[in-house]
Amino acid sequence: MSRLKSAIWVSAYVRRCQVEGAYALVRRRGSEEAGAIVIELDRLDGRVALFGPAPQSAFDDAAPERAFCPLHANDTVTPAEAEAILARELEFDSDLWIVVVEDRAGRHFLDAVVPR
Repeated sequence: MSRLKSAIWVSAYVRRCQVEGAYALVRRRGSEEAGAIVIELDRLDGRVALFGPAPQSAFDDAAPERAFCPLHANDTVTPAEAEAILARELEFDSDLWIVVVEDRAGRHFLDAVVPR
């Protein structure tokens, strides 16, 4: 089974966030076909959480299309810390997508989040 293209997944994810009442936008477009995706969850109170692709070893074959894990040890980080993490991720992967979700309740709408 082939994996859903990143551009299609991101489009569907942004739409899902909007349907749930959260504001979502694509901050950075990556590779249309297979770029990694990072979700930046802004709680609008000075707290941010980042979720990136989970390592393949973190889930089994029955896992959903994409699984995510936190990109930091604490539940949230400051916006400045988030920017530093994103800068490091971009140095590693120039095809990276960044999707920003603004939700005061901290809902990320990701189907699978595995511990770091």
